[in-house]
Order: sequence, then C-alpha cells, then structure tokens
Amino acid sequence: MPSLQTSLPPEIANSVVRLYRECLRRAKFIGKQQYNTELVVGMVRQQFKKHMNETDPEKIQKLKDDAARGLINHMLFESEKLVGRKVGQRS
Repeated sequence: MPSLQTSLPPEIANSVVRLYRECLRRAKFIGKQQYNTELVVGMVRQQFKKHMNETDPEKIQKLKDDAARGLINHMLFESEKLVGRKVGQRS
C-alpha cells in the first residue's frame, strides 16, 4: 500500500499532513478543556484514516476545506468566549 506522501502530488500531501497536525493540536486543546483528550484525538485520527486512501484531488480538497472550516469555527468560538460576545457583533 503506497503512503500518502508517495501516492499524492507533494503540494497536496504536504498540506494534508500540516492540516492533520493542526487538527490534532486543536483536538488536544479541546480534549484538555473537556477532560476527554483521547476521545477527541481518536475522532480526528479516525476521520483522517477513513479517507487516507483517497486519491481524487477534488474530493481531497473538499475534505481539506471541511477540516479547515471546522478549525476556523472552533477558533472563532474560542475567541468569542475570550471577548464575551459574538464575533462580528458590535459593542
């Protein structure tokens, strides 16, 4: 079975690896807050493993976009908690 690094163009493989690492970092952060790190990290790993043999560039891009959107949504949620209001809401 070819690895992700050898079966995909380098720019896609590298960005998928970077995205995976960032998702794991965010999962660990969330897990520490909720005291369920293993569960959250396991869910991230499961989703990436589920699609690790995907070779269709369009499908890979959609999966990457979905993961990136989830990261951005969580970062917005965290910033809202820090500020105490909804992002985009005027004071």
